[in-house]
Amino acid sequence: MSAAVKITRADHTADELRSFAARSNDGGQVRRLLARALVLDGHSREVAAEQACMDRQTLRDWVHRYNAQGVEGLCAIRTGGRPPFLTDPQMAELKVIAVNGPDPETDQVVRWRCLDLREQVAQRFDVTVCERTIGKWLRKLKLTRLQPRPFHPKKDEAAQADFKKNSRRW
Repeated sequence: MSAAVKITRADHTADELRSFAARSNDGGQVRRLLARALVLDGHSREVAAEQACMDRQTLRDWVHRYNAQGVEGLCAIRTGGRPPFLTDPQMAELKVIAVNGPDPETDQVVRWRCLDLREQVAQRFDVTVCERTIGKWLRKLKLTRLQPRPFHPKKDEAAQADFKKNSRRW
């Protein structure tokens, strides 16, 4: 049986560590706090590590980190992930582009599809993504796929009304 790990920081008791664990939203921090509480209660490093589902060496490393940084040092380290492809102003510009719709003469389309918006993003922002990513961005911008029925830009309202009046009804 191994000796208990020495916690040199005496800021909190075992019960206080358990109350911190009850309020924490980070599962890893909860396990580490409860392991520290077991060590403060006098349990061996092996028992405390087993109860917290970690190795004895890992527990020892976290105890040293707790001694150096306190409760805040037991939080999970998050790196933040990959930076987004488009910045917030670029996303706002994409939303304006999508809401205003295409110009049939310059864009050669009557309505935006993800494929068309992907080409716009590539031209304007020099970012190449797949169509699915464009769809995810549109959902993130609270835009739906529902669109009004497209119409031909050169349609003649008078000719349509005349056709409706003079056509045979079956």
